[in-house]
Order: sequence, then structure tokens, then C-alpha cells
Amino acid sequence: MRVIVIGGGISGLAAAQRLLDGGAGVTVLEASARFGGKLLTGDIAGTAAVDLGAESMLARRPEGVALARAAGLGDELEPPTTASAAIWSRGALRPMPKGHVMGVPGDPSALEGLLSREGLARIAEDADAPRTEVGDDAAVGAYVAERLGPEVVDRLVEPLLGGVYAGDAYRISMRAAVPQLYEAARAERSLLAGVRGIQERAAAHAATGPVFMGVQGGIGRLPGAVADACRAAGAELRTHTPVRALRRTGEGWTVVPEQGPALTADAVVVAVPAPVAGRLLADEAPAAARELTAVDYASMALVTMAFRRRDLARVPEGSGFLVPPVDGRSIKAATFSANKWGWVARQDPELFVLRTSVGRFGEEEILKRDDAELTDISLRDLESAIGLTARPVDAKVTRWDGGLPQYPVGHPERVARVRAGLADAPGVTVCGAAYDGVGIPACAASGARAAEETLASAVGAGERE
Repeated sequence: MRVIVIGGGISGLAAAQRLLDGGAGVTVLEASARFGGKLLTGDIAGTAAVDLGAESMLARRPEGVALARAAGLGDELEPPTTASAAIWSRGALRPMPKGHVMGVPGDPSALEGLLSREGLARIAEDADAPRTEVGDDAAVGAYVAERLGPEVVDRLVEPLLGGVYAGDAYRISMRAAVPQLYEAARAERSLLAGVRGIQERAAAHAATGPVFMGVQGGIGRLPGAVADACRAAGAELRTHTPVRALRRTGEGWTVVPEQGPALTADAVVVAVPAPVAGRLLADEAPAAARELTAVDYASMALVTMAFRRRDLARVPEGSGFLVPPVDGRSIKAATFSANKWGWVARQDPELFVLRTSVGRFGEEEILKRDDAELTDISLRDLESAIGLTARPVDAKVTRWDGGLPQYPVGHPERVARVRAGLADAPGVTVCGAAYDGVGIPACAASGARAAEETLASAVGAGERE
């Protein structure tokens, strides 16, 4: 079976790996100069390697770690050295509360010091309030605000969700983004009771090992390692190969690059952002294409900075902090990379590396600033938050335009319509962050699912023959 994978991000590479394991011949076409999508490493201050995209993956979900091990990175997996994060709220850094589900507490006392007395009193109303129906889906922010008050959303849910989706909690689908919370809302009248149930079940099946995992030298090394493993298994991988058209030809498919001859295959895995996938599928699967082109994306930027430790009046503690949008700050988070990752600190003990993130869905105006301005904006907020007055010895701004797909209310139904619409294009599957999750494990699982469907369709076709 010959399969072309369009897109060389982590989802496309995971699909290629699984297809190769299933005995398929695989060609991966990547439009850009490199593989990896939103995973990227670089250097700072000439000596320190850093992640310029995603920096970690959820280890409690196995697909990402399994992909790294299969690519030969098992001995280089490394958990964070600290998970002591904070929230910069009302002008002070406050410890991240323990025992919450995406900012929703099981015990309101965990939020003392973070919420006002009025906010804490509002949470208590959940116990006696009538059930809030969520139907087929609901916005996370709207549901939590109705049950516990808007302060919980503003001070906890919004910054936590924003760190994952760069989106608006009052638009984000609870069923898609926090399915545990959605199921708890359907099962329990009280939200607090539902969260306690989630926590009790998690404790009963407590997983061992770290929650998150990185890779020495940066998790941006993962795509390169997977690509090398795919090549070693016989795949052909091409960069600088954008695809212009996708056409059904008899029992197979023709893929037309922007330059060079057309390629033929028995099946195609489309592993590109939703709008690009929609353009490619417009002629062959118009219903799916319409849904894909309607997917919104948020843009953001990461500002990575290196400081001489001797220039710091005080070395920041912990792994970093999140920032509630309600406080009107420019940055939405800061990560103290030199504290969080042992491999970062070991590279150059004289440097302290940190990074900030800016940009949320619907608030991309700040991203029009040039790199120097974004760096200065970040430094001003860091001075207010942690008293940082030193100037960095190096700074690097990485822009991710249209980097994060948005999961509004109704997102699961949209994904179902996309997959139903692909019935018009037998032999084509889709995968990526736009469907069932934006993290590395979710993307790896999405790629593996697309590959499994492709291999299964080949078996089915063989049986019919």
C-alpha cells in the first residue's frame, strides 16, 4: 500500500511511523524547510539550547512518551525539576492552588488568598443551586461562572485554559477541552461534588511517575528523531514541497505539488492545519472542506531571554507563573526555564533562561509590535511581577501565527461532520491539532488514528476483492 502524508508536523510524522509499522510505503510532504510544526528548538546567548515552541508533553497520557521512545529518545526523556507554579493576580504572585480540575476546585478553601471574600462566598452557593443543564456542550467559562461565580473563571480557569489554547474561556467547548468536567456536569447537580468525584477516581487509579515530560536539549528534537526513524524504516521525506491539489484518480489519489511532477498513492493522510486541509479537500470532499475552513486559529509569540545570574538581584523561584487576562497585563505567562528544566540549567550555570508568552484569540494587536517592543513589554511586566530589572544578554522572539486551533462550543460535532464528509473521499483521512486535542500526545494519537483507519481501509478493500 502506498500512502502520502501531507504535512510533516508531529501528527503527520506519527501517522507515517504507524503506517510504516503496518507495512505501507510512505512519502511525507512538508511545505516548509523543516519537520516538526509547532515543535522547534533554537539557541540563546550562543551556548544554550532552548525550546522555541512547545516545551513539554503530558506524560500521564502515553502516546507522546511512547513516540519519543520509539524514536530512540527514551534515555533522554527528563521531567521538570519543579512544578511549583504561581498566578500573578492583583499585583502579587500567589501559589497555584492544589486540587483543581482546570482551575475548578473540589475544596473552595484551596482558593483562599487568590479570590476575594465575595468570590469565596459565591462558590458556596453551588451546593444549593439547581442543576445547570449543559446539553450537548457548553462553554467552560459560562458554566463555571454560573455555578461558582465569575471570579473563579477570571482568576483560575481563564489563565489555565489560555495557557493551552490561547483562547477565551467563555467560548471554549467544555466537552472538547475539559471532557472530565463536562461528564461531571452531566452526572452531578453540584460542580464541586463533580470535581471531588473526579479527584477521588483519579486517586483510586493514581498513576506513578511525573505528570509532564521533556527531552534533554528540547522537546523540539522529537520530530527530527521521528523523521530519522521513518527514513530508516524506508519512508521518503521531502521538505520544501507544498501541495497544490488533491485529486481522486480511479482507485487511488493524485497529489499535485506546487513544483515538480504529480505523485500517486493508494491513500492520503492530510496532516496540515484545518484551513489548508479545507482548501485541498474543496473539490473532493466539499462538506468536510466547509467545516475545516471555518476553524479559527489564535496567534501568539514567545519571548525567550537569557540573563547573567550575577546581574539578577534575586533569582526567581519556582517554574513560572500564569497571568489572568482580567488584570490587563501584556504577557499571559512566564516560564523560568532554568528552574523548570535541569538540562537548561546544566548547559551554562552562569545563565538564567526564561520565556514569556503574549497573544490571545481576538487580542492579536500586540503581535503587530516588533521583536524589540515585545521584549521590552515582557521586561516591564517581569519587573512588576518579580522585580526583575536586569537586561538580558540575549533575547529571541518566536512568532506562531495561526498556531493554535480554537475549540468553540460545538467543536466535537464539527469534527464529527468533517469525518462524515470524508465519506466522499475514500482513502483520505485527516489528523492534527484541530480535531481531538492540541497537546503532543493528542496529536500523536490523532496521527496514529488516521494511520490505523488507512490501514484498515486497505484490509477491507482486499477482503472485498
